[in-house]
Amino acid sequence: MTTNRLEGVTEKLIPTSLGLINVRVGGRPDHPAMVCWPSLMMDGTKWQYQHEHFAPTHRVVLIDSPGHGKSDALRKIIDLKDCSDALVEILDTLDIDKCVLVGNSWGGMLAGVFPAYPQRTTAAIGINCTASPPTTFESIWATALSTFLSLHAKMPQLAAKAARTAFAGPTAEATNPHFLEFTNFVLNDDPKSVAWALRSILIGRKDEHRRLNTIRNVPVLIRAGEEDSQFPVHVVRKMADAIEGSTFRVLQHTAHLAALPAAA
Repeated sequence: MTTNRLEGVTEKLIPTSLGLINVRVGGRPDHPAMVCWPSLMMDGTKWQYQHEHFAPTHRVVLIDSPGHGKSDALRKIIDLKDCSDALVEILDTLDIDKCVLVGNSWGGMLAGVFPAYPQRTTAAIGINCTASPPTTFESIWATALSTFLSLHAKMPQLAAKAARTAFAGPTAEATNPHFLEFTNFVLNDDPKSVAWALRSILIGRKDEHRRLNTIRNVPVLIRAGEEDSQFPVHVVRKMADAIEGSTFRVLQHTAHLAALPAAA
């Protein structure tokens, strides 16, 4: 029997400066808010296990990031400042003063910089993320992938292979066929939106360490996956080191989608 880990969730399209953003809201409306922002090629349902765990103690908000899931298609270059502004608009619409922001990859980068707005952040958890600009290798392969995707109206099968290579580590490859099957989720995406997101968040990302160094009085936890080939441990550690008082942890036998139990 399949477990409905999103039981009780309601969905809402919220107008933002990045178009309509789809959110799923569950848990306890009178409790502290936890907002979850996923990685590239994923939508808010990626956080279903976290919703199931935290719904009894938190108001849980799961976001379909711009150009993903049921959110409006992305057709322009954006940056983390744009994402932060959109997140503030989402919080305002939901009457959330402050939140715990949890993010994986793209969401983790946002979770790193959003505490620079301490008036809206209770705490932040960044998972499998970086504050460094792209390497030459990243720029080359991501440019090639985004160019390829931009030529398609429907997500090509090759994208699932690319996601498997990027998201799965040796442990998942050897022991978790369910996780490998899960990477086919990317076939639901709009390829042109993903291409714009790749150009924006992956290829176009900037060095954020100086901004992270301005964070004060907001608890920040940064977690790296031991087997993450996208953002290796030393890259994620550098991000954590830039945030005064942050906590850094390495997840053993885990690759890029650490928020999914099947990734371990």
